[in-house]
Amino acid sequence: MIPSRSSRRRPRATRERAGRVVLLVVATLAFLLGIAFARTLDERPQPGDVVTTNVRTLTPLPQQPPTRTVTVTVTTP
Repeated sequence: MIPSRSSRRRPRATRERAGRVVLLVVATLAFLLGIAFARTLDERPQPGDVVTTNVRTLTPLPQQPPTRTVTVTVTTP
């Protein structure tokens, strides 16, 4: 039995259609990646003015000795 012309053409048409779908998906992904990259560049922080920092050493306040000491003994855990 000899295959008809239409049955021989279908696999090629299917492959061409699949190739077009793959190309469309790749183009869509490239477009979305470009949008994401552009948004990333737009949202990065902008350089600002120079900010000076003051460094200061604090001296501790004088401590008073405790007024009373309490010892706690635990006999059972």
